Amino acid sequence: MNWWGWVIGGAILLGAELTLISAEFYLVVVGAAAIATGVLCLSIPGLVDWAQWALFAVLSLTLLAGFRARLYGRLMGHAPGVKSGPVGGALNLPRSLAPGETCQAEHAGSYWTVRNDSDGAIAAGAPVRVTGVRGLTLRVRPE
Repeated sequence: MNWWGWVIGGAILLGAELTLISAEFYLVVVGAAAIATGVLCLSIPGLVDWAQWALFAVLSLTLLAGFRARLYGRLMGHAPGVKSGPVGGALNLPRSLAPGETCQAEHAGSYWTVRNDSDGAIAAGAPVRVTGVRGLTLRVRPE
């Protein structure tokens, strides 16, 4: 196989990593091994096909076993969490609420029905924390 075939194959694998969701750097490592094999084939002319494939296999397995997990952990382990709902959010009540009573309040740019889920009354303008959601009703407790 020509050296440029290895480099092109490696580039295709690197590009495929970008298009697949959560490939976890397996294609990056194998693509890097293919590119390294291409560079070694260029620097060692006349390397027979079986030796090229053996070199590619050894490089791939070595990189997979030795570096993929550490590289993936270092780059992806510190990704920020994604908030997936209103639970935990804070808002101020427009009017006072007795226990179990509801009103309309704005939260995150839209109006919700808000229910006092505590045992005591909540004063108007008091900060509350969303503790749960049932349907389109936010259940809140005072902070």
